[in-house]
Amino acid sequence: MPREKSHITIVVLGHLDHGKSTTAGRLIYECGGVSRNTIAEYEQEAAGLGKASFKYAWVLDKLRAERERGITIDISLCTFETPRFAVTVIDAPGHRDYIKNTITGASQADCAILVTSADTGEFEAGVDQGGQSRQHLVLAFTLGVRQLIVAVNKMDATRWSEERFNEIVKETSNFEKKIGYNPKATVFVPISGFHGDNMLEESPNMPWYKGWTKETKGGVVKGKTLLDAIDAVEPPSHYYATNKPLRLPIRDVQEVPEIGTVLVGRIETGTITPGMELTIAPTNITAEVISIESNDEELHAGHAGDHVSVHITEVEEDIRPGYVAGDPNNDAPESVASFNAQVVILNHSGEISPGYTATVDCLTAHIPCRLSRILHKKDRRTGRPTEQSPDSIRAGDCAIVEMVPTKPMCVEPYSKNPCLGRFIIREESCTVGVGTVQSVEFGTVEDESDEYDENDEDDEGDEYDHENYSD
Repeated sequence: MPREKSHITIVVLGHLDHGKSTTAGRLIYECGGVSRNTIAEYEQEAAGLGKASFKYAWVLDKLRAERERGITIDISLCTFETPRFAVTVIDAPGHRDYIKNTITGASQADCAILVTSADTGEFEAGVDQGGQSRQHLVLAFTLGVRQLIVAVNKMDATRWSEERFNEIVKETSNFEKKIGYNPKATVFVPISGFHGDNMLEESPNMPWYKGWTKETKGGVVKGKTLLDAIDAVEPPSHYYATNKPLRLPIRDVQEVPEIGTVLVGRIETGTITPGMELTIAPTNITAEVISIESNDEELHAGHAGDHVSVHITEVEEDIRPGYVAGDPNNDAPESVASFNAQVVILNHSGEISPGYTATVDCLTAHIPCRLSRILHKKDRRTGRPTEQSPDSIRAGDCAIVEMVPTKPMCVEPYSKNPCLGRFIIREESCTVGVGTVQSVEFGTVEDESDEYDENDEDDEGDEYDHENYSD
């Protein structure tokens, strides 16, 4: 991939069966990221499973279980180019059982494309209280994704209805505004992901659609297609800082035959180079970088914003997804024994008291944490304390609390490192609250929950084969 183009990462979100993978696959195909012959092969193979219409989805859905069941389970990355950008697209699951994987994908994105179906009943299912369209936007906003494109899909199922499109724009604008997004800065594009309407070229089936307009800091931007909307994304240079200490949150750890251990993830800050020594928190593992790849291309250096595969020297200790690699000679990441945080409780049926334990999602880490103390409640508008040391908090409350991880964990104050300072509090597939780290107490913790494996959470009864299919 030519390095002269700016690099952005886009996550594709939305409710189950709204056409996320098909839309993303069609976009990648139209932009030259996959060949016509490959799509033809996918169509033939999918037809054998009675799923010929899933040919574009198979560009990203490569697990056997994903193809057999017709759903996305794990996140998948693919790259393509637009006139302006080199784009990494992350396809996230829409099924609530795999929300942990959706959080991992959204935590690495600069912009989100919310794919929502225009078909009767499907849009409504996504935006109902338990709908994943709504929940995915809450998660994306909490994780710092501020740029949003809404692709109103399956317009062919509505006979290209302008009235239905306007209804969806109005409803989506209302709930995204409550979450924190600005509807005037959001692009709404009516599309058919399967047929390709309004993807790269203006569709003749919707002559009533005159294009989209969004407001940015630089002024008003206009366009007509989904490709135009992607090329109107503002590059995230404000936080891609190569001069900051290295932070590489690990998304996956692979043992590659005849190669060895490979760490996979996106560099949030800093630079990584071959020959460099790494410290991997929270268990203080030391390793040396042998080589770095991105999109099967060997790199002389990986910079903030790059999705990389890092081949390291062999180590005896286990390295797990959720760990964070850094430079031992430049403010290395560390394990925390506890951290103080400001939390907002969004959804909980009862009272939350000290001793309460739930999963905390921070970038690629999903760790059970115990609420050890409630320091004080505070007014969300003024920021002033309202009640010292309350016995409990409940939905709607904002409070400063002390959290204790039950497994080794690495977080940092939001003021120092926003990407490691934002988190989500979750009970299974339900978002309980959101928070920002205020301060940390460094130290190690004893693993209090040997029977609890954060990597297996949410997947009970849904085992799947990780066999990959090559293009």
